[in-house]
Amino acid sequence: MSNLSLFLGCVAPNRYPGIEAATKKTFSKLGIELDDLEGASCCPAPGVFRSFDKTTWLTLASRNIALSEEMDDDLLTICNGCYSTLKEAETELKKDSGLKKEVNEKLFETGHEFRGQHDVRHVIEYLYQNIGVDGIREIVSNQLDLRVAVHYGCHLVQPLKEAGSGLVTNDITFFDELVEATGAKSIDYEDKMMCCGAGGGARAAVQDATLRITEKKLQNMIEEQVDCIVNACPFCHLQFDSGQQDINKNSGTNYEIPVLHYTQLLGLAMGFSPEELGINLNSTNTAVFIQRIKEGFVTA
Repeated sequence: MSNLSLFLGCVAPNRYPGIEAATKKTFSKLGIELDDLEGASCCPAPGVFRSFDKTTWLTLASRNIALSEEMDDDLLTICNGCYSTLKEAETELKKDSGLKKEVNEKLFETGHEFRGQHDVRHVIEYLYQNIGVDGIREIVSNQLDLRVAVHYGCHLVQPLKEAGSGLVTNDITFFDELVEATGAKSIDYEDKMMCCGAGGGARAAVQDATLRITEKKLQNMIEEQVDCIVNACPFCHLQFDSGQQDINKNSGTNYEIPVLHYTQLLGLAMGFSPEELGINLNSTNTAVFIQRIKEGFVTA
C-alpha cells in the first residue's frame, strides 16, 4: 500500500479545520499516517482557472502532484473540486506524452517534474477501495442511529468515471455504503445528485441563484426527516453550512440541518467526540445535534 500525502486544499484549513482533524484522526485509527504536503498551492479550482488558461491550470495542478511524488506518496484529497482538478490533470498527462513534456518544461523551471508514477485519490474512493465497507464496519465502535442525507457533489463522480475506476455505474451507491457502514441510514431524497449550488464560481458571482439551488436541496432533505447532511467536499460543506445561515437571514427561515464531512461522521462512529472533530465549529448551530449524539444517537 502506497504512502499518502494529504492535500488540504483551501477551504478546509481556512474555514473548517475540523475536517482536517477528522481526516487525520480517522486515518490514524485505521493505521494510516498521512504526510503533510509542504509547499502545496491551490489545486487550482477546476471551474475557474481551467476556463481561462488550461496550460497554466495543468502546470499548477501537476506541481502539487509532483510534490507528493517527490515524497514517494499517492496524493489524498478531501475535496471534490481538488480531486476533479488533480485527477483530471493526472489522467490527461499520463495519456498525452506531448502535453506532459510541455508541462514539465515549465515545471523544470521550479525544480519539479511530473513523473506520473503515483495516483491521486479521493478520500471516499480510497476508503471504499482500499479499506472497504467491511473494513470500516469492523473498526466502528459506536453504531450511529442517524438518518443521513448523502451529498455526492458534482466533482466526485465525473473524474472517477474518466479514470475508469469502476465505481460509477447506473446505480451509484459507494458513498451511501460507506455511510451505512457507520450504522447510519442513507436516506434517498429528490434531486440527490444535484449540485449544492456553489460550483463554478457561482457562489461568489450569483449568490442568490446558488442559494435557491441549495434551498431546494434542503427542502427535499427536510421532507425525508434527515438528522444531518454528509458530504465529501469542504466547498459543498461551506455552501450547505453557511448557506443555511444566508437563507435564514434573507428569507426569515430557520434551517438548521447539521452538516458533516464524511470523515467527521466516521470519527463519531470511531468514538471521537464532536468537539475533537470540529463539528461544534460550524456556522449552523449544532448544539442540539451534539447533545443528541452524546445522549443516545450512538450505541456501543
